[in-house]
Amino acid sequence: MIESIVLPAPGAPTERDLDPGLDLEAEIDRLRRQRNAVILAHYYQEAAIQDIADFVGDSLDLSRRAAETDADVIAFCGVRFMAETAKILNPGKRVLLPDAEAGCSLESSCPPDRFRAFREAHPDHMALTYINCSVEVKALSDIIVTSSNAESIIRQLPDDQPILFAPDRHLGAYLARKTGRDLLLWPGTCIVHEQFSERELVRLKVRHPKALVAAHPECPEAILNHADHVGSTSSLIRFVLDSTAQEFVIATEPGIIHQMEKLAPNKRFLPAPGMDESCSCSTCPFMELNTMEKLYLALANLAPAVEVPDALRLAALKPIERMLEMSPQPEPAKLRAAG
Repeated sequence: MIESIVLPAPGAPTERDLDPGLDLEAEIDRLRRQRNAVILAHYYQEAAIQDIADFVGDSLDLSRRAAETDADVIAFCGVRFMAETAKILNPGKRVLLPDAEAGCSLESSCPPDRFRAFREAHPDHMALTYINCSVEVKALSDIIVTSSNAESIIRQLPDDQPILFAPDRHLGAYLARKTGRDLLLWPGTCIVHEQFSERELVRLKVRHPKALVAAHPECPEAILNHADHVGSTSSLIRFVLDSTAQEFVIATEPGIIHQMEKLAPNKRFLPAPGMDESCSCSTCPFMELNTMEKLYLALANLAPAVEVPDALRLAALKPIERMLEMSPQPEPAKLRAAG
């Protein structure tokens, strides 16, 4: 990795130094004001972080918020590629990642040197790359996409333009089916969405015959075949809010259920089952690294902070800007309630 993480200075407070009686919510609010910071959180973060964030959203939502913010500090509660994107869009701001080890299995599945060779082997192909990738892979891409906007962006490209898609093969295969395009796919997958079991999902549907299935397109096709709606995290939320159904099976990281329960408290949401019902296989081990304690310390120490060399940042900025230009206009964002 060429980008770097600036760690807290030697002697800076750590989790071991925290007073167990510390009011973390109040202290985070105090530091947010003191630092002129904005807190961005992905739907897959723990409930307490979602509740204290200024904006909660999917990758596209949060990319837009990062591009628009006038804060001096961005505390990004998500994973490293998300914080990198915020830094690419805001080179003069301090971008914090509460846990420096919060990576992504999709990012790891697509090393920059191998991706460069893949591109060079197919020089006539346009590289549409899922935002779940490193800054180096973004810099080698033509257009960055998210699960919210990928279909729309593909449909804007000429029919005779060959396209390669990386790094998620399940999302790429879903987009190929939706658009009728022949996409050349990188073989990466998300370790969370790979864990869902078709057999256990069918058994759950038998026990809850009126439940509708809402699934993220990173799921394997066998899971998507049972879905009543397939879409990005924000799309899944809109679906359960708009539907007259009262019960839903949610086939994505279960952190999103917190927002669904807040917005539709009278509906029931069941996490899709994994291969082994005794484990929390569908919980992202990287997303859960961030905690309220680490968010507080990041704001207190102004670290861990993401840094990206300027030449690399400018190269990665171009495909991100193309994404933002080609994306459908967003619905009005919901701000965190005051207080």
